[in-house]
Amino acid sequence: MDQVATLQLESVDLQSSRNNREHHTQEMGVKRLTVRRGQLFYLRLSFSRPFQSQSDHITFVAETGPKPSELLGTRATFFLTRVRPGNVWSASDFTIDSNSLHVSLFTPANAVIGHYILKIEISQGQGHSVTYPLGTFILLFNPWSPEDDVYLPSEILLQEYVMQDYGFVYKGHERFITSWPWNYGQFEEDIIDICFEILNKSLHYLKNPAKDCSQRNDVVYVCRVMSAMINSNDDNGVLQGNWSEDYSEGVSPLEWNGSVAILRQWSARGGQPVKYGQCWVFASVMCTVMRCLGVPTRVVSNFRSAHNVDRNLTIDTYYDRNAEMLSTQKRDKIWNFHVWNECWMIRKDLPPGYNGWQVLDPTPQQTSSGLFCCGPASVKAIREGDVHLAYDTPFVYAEVNADEVIWLLRDGQAQEILAHNTSSIGKEISTKMVGSDQHQSITSSYKYPEGSPEERAVFMKASRKMLGPQRASSPFLDLLESGGLRDEPAQLQLHLARTPEWGQDLQLLLRIRRVPDSTHPQGPIGLLVRFCAQALLHGGGPRKPLWRHTVRVNLDFGKETQRPLLLPYSNYRSKLTDEKLIRVSGIAEVEETGRSMLVLKDISLEPPHLSIEVSERAEVGKALRVHVTLTNTLMVALSSCTMVLEGSGLVNGQITKDLGTLVAGHTLQIQLDLYPTKAGPRQLQVLISSNEVKEIKGYKDIFVTAAGAP
Repeated sequence: MDQVATLQLESVDLQSSRNNREHHTQEMGVKRLTVRRGQLFYLRLSFSRPFQSQSDHITFVAETGPKPSELLGTRATFFLTRVRPGNVWSASDFTIDSNSLHVSLFTPANAVIGHYILKIEISQGQGHSVTYPLGTFILLFNPWSPEDDVYLPSEILLQEYVMQDYGFVYKGHERFITSWPWNYGQFEEDIIDICFEILNKSLHYLKNPAKDCSQRNDVVYVCRVMSAMINSNDDNGVLQGNWSEDYSEGVSPLEWNGSVAILRQWSARGGQPVKYGQCWVFASVMCTVMRCLGVPTRVVSNFRSAHNVDRNLTIDTYYDRNAEMLSTQKRDKIWNFHVWNECWMIRKDLPPGYNGWQVLDPTPQQTSSGLFCCGPASVKAIREGDVHLAYDTPFVYAEVNADEVIWLLRDGQAQEILAHNTSSIGKEISTKMVGSDQHQSITSSYKYPEGSPEERAVFMKASRKMLGPQRASSPFLDLLESGGLRDEPAQLQLHLARTPEWGQDLQLLLRIRRVPDSTHPQGPIGLLVRFCAQALLHGGGPRKPLWRHTVRVNLDFGKETQRPLLLPYSNYRSKLTDEKLIRVSGIAEVEETGRSMLVLKDISLEPPHLSIEVSERAEVGKALRVHVTLTNTLMVALSSCTMVLEGSGLVNGQITKDLGTLVAGHTLQIQLDLYPTKAGPRQLQVLISSNEVKEIKGYKDIFVTAAGAP
């Protein structure tokens, strides 16, 4: 009997184009094989002769990480079989076509994600084996697979939370929510490599690389590591936070248009943190990274967000008798808004019922297990007050549920409670609406309606768990029970007389109505109302007063009066912070009793608007004329204007143009051509910044047709 020639591998076709399309990774390109776990992919192996299944033995080997090990789950060996054997590594369903072997490979839905090397070992009978490299592939989480912990059973939601490469961040104030366009760009060619580079720079990897890689099958672990690595407080993470408003050594957080430039800069500089980020930048970069890895992710804004360091579920703020909001040395604060992420996953580490959206917060506020990271915390657990469940649920619960106590300070001592607000924190929790540019309130996912019996019951339940049985409620209850809060003899309200515009005087209206109270059920009262206006920082803290005013009112029982107030532009022109938010505070002193009442109004000022138009149909590879128009509506010139354009599939990287000075009242018109590189829905983001206004933003949704499409 003739000796059969040795089987030798001559070529491999990884079929990247077909596989990437079927695994929803074609947007990353088709030069490399990028697949998702728990799903078949296909190879064609060409040999020196026809494959004979009786005598030729092929063993496949897949390896990832620095020290691949079957014990750790970072190495798999599997044989060629006719039928796929379940949720394990396998090569099956093969067909022989002349000298070619077509084979289906399957990766289990709980496999470690990462860069893999694929090899085969060929042997005949009892003879020695020869190893051939087949190539490399990248393995990602698979939200399309029912077996994967990130499975999301809705194609519409998958398109929004995995495939959409642009979106919006919601900023500002609960009553003046502004939408900021953001280029996530998770499918730009090098972003997937940078995502794994971030994981490989983590303290967990540096301490024990093999163990860290072995845990990358667990989405809870990967999310937690990423939330620590997006900030740079413990490690060479991606972004350095800066809330000082001095950004001279880097880029202002307001001037980023998207994540791609940040991630590329971090990688190009060898993992040096990028300067600078604030919460919306941290969360948007985290969204890019997690969507890229295959985890459904969205960006969420919480307006009036508590940072409750001592976990007592109360935040104290202080005013003096002149209505000036006082800075405090306490670390507790109320952010005007705070931005975090939600990632979708099954929580096998928790009791049943806590699957779905989980909060992850990469902004460095507080340490968790020794590192600046936060989450995943189940949104369901937050709503139900189950603050004992991992991870960091008490911290997130306080962010949306803490009570605010406002004190009047006299001679450095807190002497009087001006207000106890049980519903002023955790307002208008918002995310982008699916398939729309509008924002959607998801507050009801985080808590029951404010003031409802369920909401207060959950608050008491969480209080008992967080404060212990001795202090089963908030520390100011003693004062409340001793009559610290009494009914007031008048109601005060501040209204805007007209829509506030940056560059214009601000007109307000004070309304006072005399009502019965236990001290003065009848008769007139005299009020001395002192007003103070201050610019607010992002962390909720005040700048020094920029305007003061005093009003004296005598009010008969049952009567109402109005007083106009004018805050001139000259007072706030050079005093605004990045937030463009002014708090007008008024403290009314009742002359008969010496007691005080508080009235507040926050005013949000928007920068000028720019418009973006495109003149024709967008097609891949063809010039697309873009028109950008900006009118300077301020009373001062905008100097040293620069424009930055960005948009995945429309612009390669960024386009920057110097525009010079834009005189007050004048209009700037810019035309330029783009050459789209990808078909489908795209978004162009435009930023114009100047010395006077750092962020004038706009966007245009553009649908790009394939080259040559009818």
